[in-house]
Amino acid sequence: MKRRLLPLVAGMIALCSLIGCSDIEKQADVKLQEAKAAFQQGNFEEAKQLIDSIKILFPKAFDTRRASLALQREVELAEQRQLVDTLDANLAEVQQAIEAIKDKFILEKDEQYQRIGNYFDKSQTVEKNIHRSFLRFQVSEEGKQSMTSTYCGAGNIHHTAVKVTAPDGSSAQTPNSKDSYETSDLGEQIEKADYKYGEDGGVIDFIVAHQAENLKVQFIGDRSFNTSMTTADRKAAANISELATLLNKVTDLNKAKEEAQLKIRYIEKVIADKAAEAAVAEEEK
Repeated sequence: MKRRLLPLVAGMIALCSLIGCSDIEKQADVKLQEAKAAFQQGNFEEAKQLIDSIKILFPKAFDTRRASLALQREVELAEQRQLVDTLDANLAEVQQAIEAIKDKFILEKDEQYQRIGNYFDKSQTVEKNIHRSFLRFQVSEEGKQSMTSTYCGAGNIHHTAVKVTAPDGSSAQTPNSKDSYETSDLGEQIEKADYKYGEDGGVIDFIVAHQAENLKVQFIGDRSFNTSMTTADRKAAANISELATLLNKVTDLNKAKEEAQLKIRYIEKVIADKAAEAAVAEEEK
């Protein structure tokens, strides 16, 4: 009798297992349909959360999980495409802002040996500032900002740093320049020292913050030379800083767009590969 019962019991267990699996798949499919609905409505985060819940709650709902992974790829693809559209809109907005102020600047670039040129405020072109000791500001086409201290005099002071002081006594000073040089022209000694933004001791930001004030500049070397910043020079610092902010936004947005486009190409390839695998499997049936 026991031997007769064993096959029956085994069959009942198998039937219960099938019924249980079927029930699990149905429950998982409910979540999958909810995820599809959220996706169609453009609620990508909700769709991804529902897909994740299928993985967690129904680990044995293999068919539904496979379908949810396919949906996840579609969600991620749509999400990245939407991101590219948003980035394009942001880029257009920033470019418009640059167009609105571009007349304040001149681009100096020798196409023969320069891949990237530098923007200068029109008030600080070389021809307008001969024989003058002053601070000149520039920003590359990629948004890298810098400052150059230019000293002109009868004798060298061998300066490698500058200090800027506001009327209230507050000040900012550069570290020693990593890029300085000296020359002469018809008996006039000319010295220049460059300071990259972020390595300038906060001088550029200090000038921009105090652009409406009468700022004093001290050229620091073997001996010091003192002068005052003109209104035009202070304004040039502010203008270049504004342009640098916009150019950096362009650089960041383009980088983000490139990353999104790489993700799109990768997801599209995965989807195509999965479709090819499914087609082969169907032919083999």
